[in-house]
Amino acid sequence: MIEVESVKLAFIIDPIHQLDPCHDTSVALMEAAQILGHEVWVTQANLLSVVEGKAWAVLQRVELVPVQLVEGNWVAANPWYQLSDAYGKGEALRSLSSLDTMDAVFMRTDPPINDSYLYATYILDYIDQNKTLVINSPSGIRGANEKMYALQFNKAIPETIVSADKQFIRQFVEAKGATVLKPLGNKAGEGILFLQSGDRNFNSIVELSTLQGRVPVMVQTYLPEAKEGDKRIILLNGEPIGSLNRLSSGTDFRNNMATGGTVASTRITPREHEICAQIAERLRQDGLIFVGIDVIGGYLTEVNVTSPTGIREIDRLDSTRLGHQVIQWVEQTLQTKN
Repeated sequence: MIEVESVKLAFIIDPIHQLDPCHDTSVALMEAAQILGHEVWVTQANLLSVVEGKAWAVLQRVELVPVQLVEGNWVAANPWYQLSDAYGKGEALRSLSSLDTMDAVFMRTDPPINDSYLYATYILDYIDQNKTLVINSPSGIRGANEKMYALQFNKAIPETIVSADKQFIRQFVEAKGATVLKPLGNKAGEGILFLQSGDRNFNSIVELSTLQGRVPVMVQTYLPEAKEGDKRIILLNGEPIGSLNRLSSGTDFRNNMATGGTVASTRITPREHEICAQIAERLRQDGLIFVGIDVIGGYLTEVNVTSPTGIREIDRLDSTRLGHQVIQWVEQTLQTKN
């Protein structure tokens, strides 16, 4: 067995105290890196800078207490992490450090993709990617709106339109009978609405969702199979490595975990393997290494590239260690680069 040298991994996350160690994939990845013997550093999007043409950040070393599986549930210590002093403290640039000193950087800030998020990806463009692996690619994230990106795979998606035009949306809804309206920039099921022909609130729904016709929305044919669940499949460099099924709480048509949905173990079907194969090469071309796709009834509905989640739930249900697979892929890739 080849011994892997310790490397430095930086995670750009939301404030660490806001993360849920029993749910957040970012924590699972950081834990895996620590267990495998690597240094784990954290920062936030608002702590990034460009100095002398390079990307810099305020970095803090973090030590984590890994969660434990107790009677089928993850249990975290309290406290579950400890932060060190900032990397580079006392040097000429105070607490800033060049991200080129990291072996890999994970961009794991949650959406929405607002100005702050976009500007952070522009800063990450100034990392020397010959030295440092960036997951996911800043340009790939910018080019892959999580709703719109799926449209290029027209053999995999349900019938879909994107428009701000109320009349065009009405025609589509009347033709399909039952549809789902999705804002293009939200996450975790936020703002998703069930819209059907004859709905007396149709005008108000469309006006509010499109900001009076100024912002386009996605409208998809409603898939009745949604009642059987919304499958999340995790892909690593284009290859599926795990999946789970998300089921609605019964009081909401949405299956998202953030809206109270439950999760269940599942397997990837031949049709879903076909979908993964259809999108794999494009994901690799765009530098989208760690991705979560959503599939309902054999149709691709979203491609999540910003901070896809699900690892904790899959590991709990299937006794896997997906975080270790991701970090081991990073190790192998770094060895190839060197």
